[in-house]
Amino acid sequence: MSVSFPPEHCTLCPRLCGADRAHAKAGFCGAADQLKVARAGLHHWEEPCISGTRGSGTVFFSGCSLKCCYCQNFPISAEARGKEISIERLAEIFLELQAQGAHNINLVTPGQWRPWICAALDIAREKGLHLPIVCNTGGYETLESIEAWRGYIDIWLADLKYDSPTLAAELSGAANYPQVAKDAIRAMLQQAGPLVYDEQGILQKGTILRHLAIPGHVQDSLAVLETIAALKAEFPNHFLPSLMSQFTPFYKAAEHGIGRRITTYEYRKVIDRAIELGLTDGYMQEKSSAKEEYTPSFDFTGV
Repeated sequence: MSVSFPPEHCTLCPRLCGADRAHAKAGFCGAADQLKVARAGLHHWEEPCISGTRGSGTVFFSGCSLKCCYCQNFPISAEARGKEISIERLAEIFLELQAQGAHNINLVTPGQWRPWICAALDIAREKGLHLPIVCNTGGYETLESIEAWRGYIDIWLADLKYDSPTLAAELSGAANYPQVAKDAIRAMLQQAGPLVYDEQGILQKGTILRHLAIPGHVQDSLAVLETIAALKAEFPNHFLPSLMSQFTPFYKAAEHGIGRRITTYEYRKVIDRAIELGLTDGYMQEKSSAKEEYTPSFDFTGV
C-alpha cells in the first residue's frame, strides 16, 4: 500500500503557507497530497563533475516555491505538470536510474516533496541504492528543511540568484530570497563538508553554487559574486562556483523587461569580476551556452 506524508499545515518551504495538503489543498508551490514527477532519465547537461560520462540520474519534480518569471522548467514549476506516482514507484525509479549507469541521483526542485522522497530513498537503499544523492535547488530553503535532509543529501547543487530583494520580488516573487538563500547555502556548506571526488573525478560530496547572469541586471550579478567570494573565504574547500550564461527568455520573461538573452558584453563583465575575485576553480559557461535543447521535454519519460 502506498505511504504518503501530506502535512495538514505545510511549512516545508520559506513561504510557510500552511496549506492543508492532507486534504488535497495545494500549497503556494502547487503541490498537494499526491507525489508528482514529470520526467526521470540520464541528464548530460549538468556540470561535468555531476554529469560525468554516463549522465546524472535526474528526477524532475512538479511544483516550486519560487515563481521565477523566466523559468525554463515552467510547465512543471508553475503549471504543475506531472504524473502522480507512489513512493514505492519513486524508489523503483531511483534503482532504474542506477541500473542505467547514472553517476548519481539528481533531485530537481524536491523541497515540496521532501518527506515523500526521504521515504522513497529509505526503500531504495534497502534494495541496493548506493549512489550519491544530489539536491538541485533554487536556494530558497528553510534551515529546518536542510537539517531534515541530513543523511539523505550528499551534494547540494544550489542557486544564488539575487542580491537585491527588489529584484528577487520582481522576478521570483520572493523579496526575502537573498537573505533566505544566503543562510540556506551556508547551512548546506556546513552540512555537506569539503568536496570529495571518486577516481573518475565525479563529485561524491560537497556543494556546487550556481549563479545565472540575467540580462539587464549585471550589477546584481556583481553583488552576488561578492557574496560567493566571501563564502569561498569562509569555506575554501567546500564548493565549486558555477557561472551560467544560459538565460533564455522563457515563460513570462518579456513581461518583466528581460525578453532577450544576455549580451557578450554583459557576460564578460560578470566573468571578469569573478576572475578578479579569484573564483576560478569552478565552472564558467561559454556565452554560446544559451540553448533551448538544455531544457528537456516533460513528457513523463521514465516515470
